[in-house]
Amino acid sequence: MPAKLDRFYAVIPAGGIGSRLWPLSRADAPKFLHDLTGSGQTLLKDTWDRLAPLAGEQRVMVVTGRAHRAAVEAQLPQLADENVVLESEPRDSTAAIGLAAAILERREPGVIVGSFAADHVISGDALFQHAVAQAVAAADAGYIATIGITPTEPAVGFGYIECGDRLEVPGADDVEAVSSFVEKPDLATAKRYLAGGRHLWNAGMFIARADQLLAEIERNKPELHAGLVELAAAWDDPATRGPAVDRIWPNLEKIAIDYSVAEPAAEAGRLAVVRGHFQWDDVGDFASLAKLNTAGRSGELAILGEGARVLADASSGIVVSRSKRVISLIGVHDIVVVDTPDALLVTTSEHAQRVKAVVDALRLGGSSDVL
Repeated sequence: MPAKLDRFYAVIPAGGIGSRLWPLSRADAPKFLHDLTGSGQTLLKDTWDRLAPLAGEQRVMVVTGRAHRAAVEAQLPQLADENVVLESEPRDSTAAIGLAAAILERREPGVIVGSFAADHVISGDALFQHAVAQAVAAADAGYIATIGITPTEPAVGFGYIECGDRLEVPGADDVEAVSSFVEKPDLATAKRYLAGGRHLWNAGMFIARADQLLAEIERNKPELHAGLVELAAAWDDPATRGPAVDRIWPNLEKIAIDYSVAEPAAEAGRLAVVRGHFQWDDVGDFASLAKLNTAGRSGELAILGEGARVLADASSGIVVSRSKRVISLIGVHDIVVVDTPDALLVTTSEHAQRVKAVVDALRLGGSSDVL
């Protein structure tokens, strides 16, 4: 059992629908509420199980949409009521994480917060917990810290973190300065990053003293910061929370924390990175889901779904079945079939990233009933 980290509070943003996993992931059943690994529990519960030993069950906060409150609380019965933060509508990660930080800083000045997505797959819990402990040490030393994943292949679906000089941080041996954040590269560039050893995958994990995180938001997005601080001041009083949310939340700027905090902090020398040596996947599309469920072995067929009825001959890829229909595959390779009662998706691993465009087209066409 890992030791609990002093002053540490874990924050789990549980938002987004995972549109590249449509029609499996929907607005009312988003990606984090699915078991995508065969573990027998949802990605959200997996995330809780990794973080609760580090923070303590009473020191884990979940930020989610109002529509998902019941499902989240059913998944996490130990989640304290005061640690459920509900968004009236999605405003991206700066608003979600910044509000959590502002609330926690008011409750406990000097608290160290760590944000970890609800819908990522991680194995190697001891290595993960060791990385978080080092990131907390870096945060305590005044840095905004992130955890970068040591690349295992020249992936083009992830952003990258360029490492700089090693930093002297008490209690942490694997902390380096961040030179820059790099958007998703082309294949040739990704191969160069892999060979050079100075770039890590950006897994979207951020650990910082809450006051330092809020100060960074204030430097770069002062209006957004003002709204978050005002919301936090009203949050713990039921009489003032609702009116404040209705007035302030819809007007907050939508911006990812990578752009509002991480990139400018890196440019100013305030961002540190810990090299994570655990296995990590953001399960960003059905191609990555297929790879995850075949342990990366090409030429195999992954089948997900309780009672799935699949007949396959000389075929590979992934089939996700949420119906009782018989699905037959003959001589097709790297195929993606997702069968639900009201929608069917057929594509290939090569084109899996384009599923989001289908979701956008359905939305524009008014077909919200299948979203």
